[in-house]
Amino acid sequence: VPAGMVLNDVVKTLPKEVFEVDDFKAWKTVAITVSALVTGYAALAVAPWYLYPFIYAFLGTAATGLFVIGHDCGHNSFSKSQLVNDIVGNAVMTPLVFPFEPWRIKHNTHHAHTNKLIMDTAWQPFRPHQFDNADRIGQAMMRATMGPLWWMASIGHWLFWHFDLNKFRPQEHAKVKTSIAACYAFGFLVLLPLLVTQGPVGFVKWWLLPWLGFHFWMSTFTLVHHTAPHIPFKQNREWNAVGAQLAGTVHCEYPAWIDFLCHDISVHIPHHLSTKIPSYNLRAGHASLLQNWDCHLNKAVFGVPLMTTILTQCNLFDAEKKQWVGFDNRA
Repeated sequence: VPAGMVLNDVVKTLPKEVFEVDDFKAWKTVAITVSALVTGYAALAVAPWYLYPFIYAFLGTAATGLFVIGHDCGHNSFSKSQLVNDIVGNAVMTPLVFPFEPWRIKHNTHHAHTNKLIMDTAWQPFRPHQFDNADRIGQAMMRATMGPLWWMASIGHWLFWHFDLNKFRPQEHAKVKTSIAACYAFGFLVLLPLLVTQGPVGFVKWWLLPWLGFHFWMSTFTLVHHTAPHIPFKQNREWNAVGAQLAGTVHCEYPAWIDFLCHDISVHIPHHLSTKIPSYNLRAGHASLLQNWDCHLNKAVFGVPLMTTILTQCNLFDAEKKQWVGFDNRA
């Protein structure tokens, strides 16, 4: 980006309408997601086994819609009421066993330090020295995480960041405990009876596989949103907000049905310019960016070529050379 440019230079070019919270549109996203989940589970109940892969692809994507609604709540862009945002956020994320308040706090840290080494809590790249100093098991895990098992990376992130009170300030503990307790209650009141009455197979069929489908998209979106061979992570002294949020974020085109069920979470650049833009206004925000800042936007199309590039060229980030390298093609 041009020298001297600041984030507000971009934000002030966005139409005021994209920041408007509309209760009808917000609850429409809830209706879409609930309807999709009901439809998916109804199909799962009656469909023959050979249709299961398609149904689980649909259900996992629909479940991701729950998270995106919670995402709006976490940024107070779902409702003008803080109480509504807190209640809805917990309600939609608890079935994913994803504590809303811990996620909200750490996610806001991600926005404040996007693609900043050490500080970004969405994810941190593996570094060459970490890979070189790891034993065979550690190296194998790194290769898997930034290779064929990338889609499970968010499970590790979920476990690491969201259940440990020591990662939060004392004044945050009350709400953090409430969200964690809600997840434990869901496990005790819903998942445990499901396991007891339906057995392990029923547990996998009705909850685990849709949950893994959600994590496929959680991992994929997180990776694709801020990763490309030309997008670096930066040290604190080198980092600036507009460079990270505008030029360090990727707009990726997905099939229309995925964008519909996931409420346009992939239209991500406007969201990183201002978290106050509701999901249903992201496309209008992106259209404005195309008019005014097109030459600064990173664009991609989801598919095998994109994921192959990321998973072969963006394995380790060399902070000294300020570039991504592959596991096996380092100079």
